Amino acid sequence: MKNSHRFLAGLALTLLLGGCTAGGAFDVEKAMGVSGGALLAATLTEESVSQTATLAAAELDGKFKVAEANNPYAVRLNRLTQGLAHYDGLDLNFKVYLAPEVNAFAMADGTVRVYSGLFDAMPDDQVLAVIMHEVGHVKLKHSYQQMREKIIGDTAFQAASSVGGYIGALTSSQLGQLGYAAIQARFSQADELEADAYAVGALHNLGKNPQAMKASILTLEGLYGAGGGFLSSHPSNPRRIEKIDSAIANLPR
Repeated sequence: MKNSHRFLAGLALTLLLGGCTAGGAFDVEKAMGVSGGALLAATLTEESVSQTATLAAAELDGKFKVAEANNPYAVRLNRLTQGLAHYDGLDLNFKVYLAPEVNAFAMADGTVRVYSGLFDAMPDDQVLAVIMHEVGHVKLKHSYQQMREKIIGDTAFQAASSVGGYIGALTSSQLGQLGYAAIQARFSQADELEADAYAVGALHNLGKNPQAMKASILTLEGLYGAGGGFLSSHPSNPRRIEKIDSAIANLPR
C-alpha cells in the first residue's frame, strides 16, 4: 500500500511539474501528455510490446510483397534458417520482402525480415551473419527497447494503452508507424557492437564461419563506402572490424 501511495504521489508530482509552461501557467494538455507517458512507462510490459510488434509485423507484411514459399529467395532463406525457429530460447519467424534495398530488420516478438536486395548483394554465409546480427537485437532486447520508447514517447499510443500496459485499439496507420520505425531503427553504437558479437558467437555455435560477420560489413563498405549501409550506421567500420576480430579471437576453441 505504501508503495502504491508513493507511486501516485510521484505521478501527481509529474503531472504538476510537467504541466507548467515557461511562464508558470498550468497547461492541462501538456500535463496529461507527461503523466500519460509516466504511467505507461510504469505499466507497459514486455509481453505487451511483443504482442504489439506481432500486430505491426502483420501490418508490414500486408504492405510489402512477401516471397511465397516456392520463390527462390524464400527457398534460400528457409535453407539458411532451418532449425532456427527457436534459437537461443526465442520464437523467431523469417520472411523475405521482395524489394531491392540491401536491408534486414527484426522486431521485439522475434519477427525477422530480409529484403531480396540483401540476398542479391551477399553470399549465403554473409546473409546468415546479418540474420544472426538481427536476432542479436531481439535476444539482447534492443528491438524491445526501441519499440517501448516509441510507444511511450507518442501521445497517440499513450491514449490507446490500457492501465495494465497493454496496447489496444491501435489503428492500421499506428501499427504501420511502429513497423516502419523498426525498419528505420538506428541503434546505439554499443547496441550494434553487442549484436555483432552475438552474431559471431551464434555463427560459431552453428558450426559456421564467424568471419562472415566481418565480411558482410566489408561487402556493405564496398557498396556504400565506409559510412554507408544499414549495418554501419553507428560505429566506424575500422572499430567495428576490430571488435569483431576480438570477439572471434575470444571464441572457445
